[in-house]
Amino acid sequence: MGKRYFTPDLFAFLKDLGDNNDRVWFKANQDRYEGSVRQPALDFITDYAEPLAAISEHFVADSRTVGGSLFRIQRDTRFAKDKTPYKLNTGMHFRHERAKDAHAPGFYVHLQPGQCFMGVGLWHPETKVAYQIRHHIDDQQAGWKRATRSEAFSGPFTLGGESLARPPRGFDAEHPLVDDLRRKSFMATTKLTQREVTSSSFMDLVYDHSRRAAPMMRFLCDAVDIPF
Repeated sequence: MGKRYFTPDLFAFLKDLGDNNDRVWFKANQDRYEGSVRQPALDFITDYAEPLAAISEHFVADSRTVGGSLFRIQRDTRFAKDKTPYKLNTGMHFRHERAKDAHAPGFYVHLQPGQCFMGVGLWHPETKVAYQIRHHIDDQQAGWKRATRSEAFSGPFTLGGESLARPPRGFDAEHPLVDDLRRKSFMATTKLTQREVTSSSFMDLVYDHSRRAAPMMRFLCDAVDIPF
């Protein structure tokens, strides 16, 4: 039997926060946030370090309270029209060790009432990096298809994100993988249920999804010339 990290109060808290998204309410409910959201997430991150290392030693589960794998719940509202101070989700991002000095893929877990999911890959890389990945897909077409079309991967995961209206410069509209070449992001997601998140097998599920995504993550690491 695995360890149960999250309880239904994580989702109850985030729902209540959606109805009371202001600093006065949050301060009055700070202990509830710490007990139901933040500390369980930090415990999960701490314990996920070992399973993650079994997939790749180059991805990091960092349980530091600032600058680690857990995203801050405070929103950056400096340039936003929406000035509500808090996010209505909790996010955990297991970054590549080179993420600070290179565009790198990562594993991401998103917990939000009715909108839980896990994501893998690279979101909106800069143009130069996107072309590196496109050229790698073009050069290694069979490898890309093995990584993203296998039953193990495509069972849980769906490739997604925005796409260019036309084939990227230098690629033919008749290219057999033109839909993948047109992607602005090279990422995939799988939905999670609140029952799964609050079960004692949630870490096993995240590990299984991470393991299934490993060939795609390896492909992307090779494309941007970082180790997997």
